[in-house]
Parts: sequence; C-alpha cells; structure tokens
Amino acid sequence: MHFTRARDLVLTGLVAAALTYLLVRVLYGQMPPLPTFAGVTLLVLGAIEAWLGVWLRSRIRNPQREVQPLTAARAVALAKASSVLGAIMFGAWLGVLGYVLPRRAEITAAAGDFRSAVVGVTCAALLIAAALWLEWCCRAPRDQDNQPPERSSGASG
Repeated sequence: MHFTRARDLVLTGLVAAALTYLLVRVLYGQMPPLPTFAGVTLLVLGAIEAWLGVWLRSRIRNPQREVQPLTAARAVALAKASSVLGAIMFGAWLGVLGYVLPRRAEITAAAGDFRSAVVGVTCAALLIAAALWLEWCCRAPRDQDNQPPERSSGASG
C-alpha cells in the first residue's frame, strides 16, 4: 500500500467541483437554502483524526507502548478514506462556491449559500489536512524522519 498522493486528491476534488457546479447551475432555483454549518461535520471528523494521529504517533515513537499492527492499519485505512471524502466534499463545496460567488449580490439566497460554501470548503480542507496527518503519524519512526528504509544485509541475486 502506498501513501496518499496529492494528485489523486486534486483530481478527485476537481471532478467533484465540476459535477457539482453543473448540477447547481441546472437545479439552483429548485434547491432549498443550504444550512450555514452543514460542513461542520467534516471539521468534527478532522478533529477526531488529528487527535488520533497525535495519540498514535506518541505510541509509535515510544518503544514501551506497543501499537498493534491492525490498529495502525485501520487508522491508515480511515485516513485514506477520509482524505478522499475530504477531497470530494472540498470539490463539491468549491463547485457551490463557484456558482454562488458571482451571484450573491443579485440573488438573496446566494448570499446565505455563500457563507455555507465557505464554511464547507474550510472544514473539508481541515479534514484533508487531519487525514494526511493521521496517515503520516502511522509511519514507522524511520519513515517519519525521512530516512531511507533499511536494506537487508543478505545477498540479492
């Protein structure tokens, strides 16, 4: 398994932004107003993952406190899924923001939806950051210090 690549998240976010922008453009008149704090759930997930990253990192770096491999694997899986979710939601909120930003002066609902989109974009970005932090915290101490992995001393052939 490899660590999450930024290009994968950027591509995911761009696809979500384009699709959401097109949907909002077609359906905006039929949509209910967006709740201002709709994106805060992403912030809560991000806070939990940031805390989990700090907790796991302290345990991994302390030789007396063992971390079960399955625990680390589950944390990495959670981090990878959360970073993809964050990228999708970042793109979706960015698509909404792209539609309402130029129309907020002329459409009353767009001004309220603008605030919702800003909150959503911010919370999604924080979720991505927390997920990448958690994923980084699950690396072995040698990987965290950017040292090359140890090579086996056996002859290769």
